[in-house]
Amino acid sequence: MAITDYFGENVFSLSVMKERLPKEIFMSVETTIKDGTALDSGVADILATAMKDWAIEKGATHYTHWFQPMTGVTAEKHDSFITPTDDGNIILEFSGKELIRGEPDASSFPSGGLRSTFEARGYTAWDPTSYAFVKNNSLCIPTAFYSYTGEALDKKTPLLRSMEAINKQTLRVLKHFNSDATHVISYVGPEQEYFIVDEKLYNQRKDLMLTGRTLFGAPPAKGQEMDDHYFGQIKERIADYMKDLDEELWKLGVLAKTKHNEAAPAQHELAPIFSTTNIACDHNQLTMEVMKKVAKKHGLVCLLHEKPYAGVNGSGKHNNWSIGTNTGENLFKPGKKPIENKQFLLFLAAVIKAVDDYATLLRVSVATAGNDHRLGANEAPPAIISIFLGKQLEDVVEAVKNGKTSVDDARSKLYAGVDALPLIKKDSTDRNRTSPLAFTGNRFEFRMPGSSQSIAGINSALNTAFAATLSKIADRLDNGEEVLDIIVDIFKKHDKVIFNGNGYSDDWVKEAEKRGLPNLKSTIDAIPALLYEENIDAYSSMNVLSKIEIESRYEILLEEYIKKINIEMLTMLEMARQEILPACIKYVNSLANGIIAKESIGISVPNEKASVSKMSELTEELIEKIDELDCLKDNIKSDCEILETAKYYQDIIIPKMGELRLVADKLETIVSKDFWPFPTYEDLLYRV
Repeated sequence: MAITDYFGENVFSLSVMKERLPKEIFMSVETTIKDGTALDSGVADILATAMKDWAIEKGATHYTHWFQPMTGVTAEKHDSFITPTDDGNIILEFSGKELIRGEPDASSFPSGGLRSTFEARGYTAWDPTSYAFVKNNSLCIPTAFYSYTGEALDKKTPLLRSMEAINKQTLRVLKHFNSDATHVISYVGPEQEYFIVDEKLYNQRKDLMLTGRTLFGAPPAKGQEMDDHYFGQIKERIADYMKDLDEELWKLGVLAKTKHNEAAPAQHELAPIFSTTNIACDHNQLTMEVMKKVAKKHGLVCLLHEKPYAGVNGSGKHNNWSIGTNTGENLFKPGKKPIENKQFLLFLAAVIKAVDDYATLLRVSVATAGNDHRLGANEAPPAIISIFLGKQLEDVVEAVKNGKTSVDDARSKLYAGVDALPLIKKDSTDRNRTSPLAFTGNRFEFRMPGSSQSIAGINSALNTAFAATLSKIADRLDNGEEVLDIIVDIFKKHDKVIFNGNGYSDDWVKEAEKRGLPNLKSTIDAIPALLYEENIDAYSSMNVLSKIEIESRYEILLEEYIKKINIEMLTMLEMARQEILPACIKYVNSLANGIIAKESIGISVPNEKASVSKMSELTEELIEKIDELDCLKDNIKSDCEILETAKYYQDIIIPKMGELRLVADKLETIVSKDFWPFPTYEDLLYRV
């Protein structure tokens, strides 16, 4: 069957609506989806009936309001379509009221103090700008989720608010360029990296099952140093998985485009075509879910943790972000002569200023315990927020600052030295893998997000920073300032955030400090920045998050960090005590018994005795490290301020976990594999 025959078959898309809805109803819904306007209240019942009939034809028996609480994953409560009749039978019904609003129990979701445990009520509200779909015999209706008192309890609501802020503030600027645009949209294409592991091996690793990453593991003899896995031939088993994954995603309307091997063994990537930011975020959540589901069918497990294995690449989620209009214009497209394109230069200036003014806001958007293992190496950018423009645009910025009206066009055609090969036109910029935010032709690639993160919060931050900056620019334009004067002023004041060099170098760390750029190295360094006055002002002035909603997210981020590290600590202690230590003792005993047997018949084995002695010393050190970590665990106080507790985990618990791992990993290299209690890195990375 051709892709075109089944693409989007499980989506209640515009094309499906056009077939099933009266013309005037369809036009109302289409306007809401394309322009973000409010849906006519009389549409809901007719739309709900059409949606229900379509879903039932697809095998659906239930419906669910599919939402994205602050857990970072999706949530769903399923209700059947059945309604009893007086004669003891049933009919299948679904009303406009049921489509528009749901009432889930909100008490067990993270709220950061917005709600008490006994205050259970919350609401899910239908998001008509994201298509409903059928999954697992349920009609899934994308919804926002907020509390009884109106505060956002999810990631979608702030995202939708930030998209409205982008629309409003960009239109304010565009009116000064006599634009015909009436609606502005942010777009995203999120590249998703992931690891694959054999399910049987996964099930033998408690750390993978409970934390998503290996807490122990000596490096294999071969890692990724040969660079032979990157873009390499895809193994047949993985290719079969990727084929099924594509098909399942295409049925759900997800525009899965690119697939390939990534840099580390057993690491891969899937990249979609751009969608509106709202739909892209929904689709990325679906992608992560489907990745895991399809993997199970192949006897595999998909790992989305940012650093499942020490010593090889971590996994990120490169967030390609752009802004466009309903007239089809990409506001980040430079044109043939960007130095003459004042509109582009103004929006470029806005991004530069936003990255400089709201660097800490962007940093905290990617702050997680998992991402702490990844940032700063192996193609992941450092924690210092900077922007890469490439030589052509950097030359343009410098020329504009100095009052010049032209620059040399450095672009040319590349000749490979073989006449039969075509001449390739050089791009206007190279790529910089170490840059947090890189311009890549007509968009900005935010490379910092971790692979397991919801991109909704990340894009809420990007949109908010950009909208808040455009608001200030629009004020200046409204007050009569010239466009070029504003551009020059911004370039001169904020060019310190532009950096085209190696973000991994120690020289850049020193240079960034001289420039006054913040370097929030860890999650616990970054989270307090959420409460900085400029960040609260940006979120609140753009009506994306209120002060109380921001404070709740501060609490949630710290709670999440503490819980994740605590789970890792407890898992590590269990594995060390119950699996590694018994295996080491058993191995030492077997060697000792062999020595005793040999010496009883007069065979001298001094080297074996020395080896056993070394093993015994390391085993004793293992016990010591287990006891030390266990003691620190007991010192954790429940009545401390939450930031203080989080710092205790970062500064005390994590280093001690590292010491325990160091000893255990040494033992792994000595203990016979027949005795080692769980699969090694060699097994996990190469036996897929």
